[in-house]
This record gives sequence, structure tokens and C-alpha cells, in this order.
Amino acid sequence: MVGRNTLGRVVGLGGRAQAHVHGVWQTHSVMSAPKFVPVATVAAFRGDSALPPAQEWRTDRPGEIVGEVPTGRRMGRPGPDQGYAIKLANTFHTKLHLTPGEHEHDVLAGILPVALKRAALYGRAPVIHDLQMAFTLFGFLDADAPADQVAMRKTAFEAAGHHYDLQRAIADMVPDTTLRMSALDQASVPWRELLVAS
Repeated sequence: MVGRNTLGRVVGLGGRAQAHVHGVWQTHSVMSAPKFVPVATVAAFRGDSALPPAQEWRTDRPGEIVGEVPTGRRMGRPGPDQGYAIKLANTFHTKLHLTPGEHEHDVLAGILPVALKRAALYGRAPVIHDLQMAFTLFGFLDADAPADQVAMRKTAFEAAGHHYDLQRAIADMVPDTTLRMSALDQASVPWRELLVAS
């Protein structure tokens, strides 16, 4: 079965088309489209753009870590999709119980490294439970947080939104053993035993 479309191409079986382009008849594959869709003559025959084969990848760019990732105090932990924690942290705006003198941007800046440390410990992107655990550790979700806990966190989080070193110090206050605990286990341990003195 052979038919002629609106561009004057002769279409045959098998989805092939012939067209007269620059004085030469050429055969091309055709894709069907509704009749009401306008097709420019120039766009009707686009050539294939062949991509070159992929090059071999090596870790030779500046800034790449070769071998073991360095660890230690104030070093942080790399992990996948860490920026997603900011979106998750913003869901806690209405749930935080701050006292006079505490600022939400300082609290978020200090809590994020703790949540990211926990997520990276498990080798995954952050989830809501990482943030909930971090906020709970410092009593930000408790309307009746102990006075000594509030005093400690006021000092630790003061101006954390403006100082990276303070953010790292807050993350270092939480040991890996605490980060590996379940929420039920954490609830059964006094808050001072969950943190290390900085």
C-alpha cells in the first residue's frame, strides 16, 4: 500500500519514505503523526547525530578522593543526596519548641549535620527519621525539655547558622553508637548519655 502525505513524500510499507531533497531522492524512516500537526519541511528530514563512544573514566580530577575517605573530628561524612535534608528540615517549622534566645536558622544549621551524619553512616540519602532523631536528641520537639538540656543546646547552637565550625562541633557531639540506636532505645536513655562533651 502506497500513499502520499502532505509533504509530497511517497510512503510505502515498512514505515519508509522517499523525498526529493536538493535534487536527490532520499529514503528515510517515518514516524506517524496526526494530520492536524504541522511539520516544517526542514524538520521533516533531520540527520542522525551519532554520539562518540564514551571515554574511560578515571579519578584524576582535582579534588577527588583516591583511596579511603579521611575521617576524624570536624571532617564530616560524605553521603548521597544530602541536599534533600534541607527540604525535610523545613517540614519541622511548626513542630519546634524554641525558648527565647534560640533562633530557628541556628537550630536547623546545627541539626542538619547530625541528621546527615546518621544518613551517611547507613550509606543512604537522608530520610525524615534522621531529622526527627536529631531534633529529639537535643529536645527541640519536646515542649517540656529539661532546663539543663535547654541550657546546653542554647550554648551549643548559638550562631551555628553563621559558623561552619560550630555545626561540625554539634555533629561531633553525637557518637556513632547513638546514631545507630532506634528511637525506642534513645527514649529509654537519659539525654546526657547520648551525647559526648565537646
